[in-house]
Amino acid sequence: MDDVDLDSVAARVLWASFALAVVFGAVAQRTRFCTMGAISDVVNVGDWSRARMWALAIAVAVLGFNGMVALGWIEARNSIYAGPRLLWLSSLLGGAMFGFGMVLASGCGSKNLVRLGGGSLKSLVVLAMLGVSAFATMRGITAALRVNTVERVFVDLPPGQDLPTLAASAFGVATPTAAGLLGTGVAVALLAWVLARPEGRSAEVLWGGIGIGAVVAATWWVSGRLGFVAEDPNTLESVFVATNSRRMESLSMMAPVGYALDWVLYFSDQAKVLTLGIVTVAGVAVGAAVMALAEGSFRWEGFGGVEDLANHLVGATCMGVGGVVALGCTVGQGLSGVSTLSLGSLLALAAIVGGAVAALRYQGWRLDRMA
Repeated sequence: MDDVDLDSVAARVLWASFALAVVFGAVAQRTRFCTMGAISDVVNVGDWSRARMWALAIAVAVLGFNGMVALGWIEARNSIYAGPRLLWLSSLLGGAMFGFGMVLASGCGSKNLVRLGGGSLKSLVVLAMLGVSAFATMRGITAALRVNTVERVFVDLPPGQDLPTLAASAFGVATPTAAGLLGTGVAVALLAWVLARPEGRSAEVLWGGIGIGAVVAATWWVSGRLGFVAEDPNTLESVFVATNSRRMESLSMMAPVGYALDWVLYFSDQAKVLTLGIVTVAGVAVGAAVMALAEGSFRWEGFGGVEDLANHLVGATCMGVGGVVALGCTVGQGLSGVSTLSLGSLLALAAIVGGAVAALRYQGWRLDRMA
């Protein structure tokens, strides 16, 4: 393995990840893919179309990830989501905080990147505040609070917290076999629910769900397969190239936005290098911009007033802090994490939905009082 060129591997990982993120941004822009929008549609008007799109994306990502585990290409334990320590309080508290914040900020991190590509200056402010609060929660003042409070509450699951590994340990079967069976079962169940109603069979729902889910699964392959080096010539240890966590990664929009801000601010520092997370943040915005310009929907957008600005700043801060505490956002936990069938990811996703519903109810109460 002495002839492995890590720079060449890193370049392939970065370019492939950027290209996939461009596709993500373009598909999200074209199909209006948005987790917050999906929850809002259900709560406010009873429209389940975008919720079915979201469920279809999860189904495709779950099938893709666990199919690769079944083939022996990747292992869930090599991601941040399937480790032996289940930080259940972090998942619930951080997820709820993130869900509440994304409603105040008019969308999650990925949606704000898409809206930025479409010309929203509001999203630029949201992303800047999100990046600052996320980075502070990873390494700054709120990081100390995080480590000394919620992260002290956990449950140890020695085999790992992903359902296939737990099932394999409980029933004495091979983990790849359990992943293939569980992944297929979950994907088929979600697909059946999506297609059960006419709105789930619309072209927009199908293109959006399949496209987004496929990008998440493909990014897992890029990071976990293309970017995996069994023996780093420098350390003689296995390594996943060009990731911030040094593990395999897929799309997420919380920590990567913080890392992207850090990279821009300290660009001349040679220790700051491009990673999968940083290039995917840029790729989503670029893909959305290309699609917005192509379909003629690009337009500049600003804040409506001081209260609008304040809501977005508070929402961005809640997302940055909550997303890091929960180890991800609606994409990082809601798609990438859930695709591993991790217990922590499932808890975080439920908390995100709960936080978003609470925020929508709060907004409704505010409007009633103002009326």
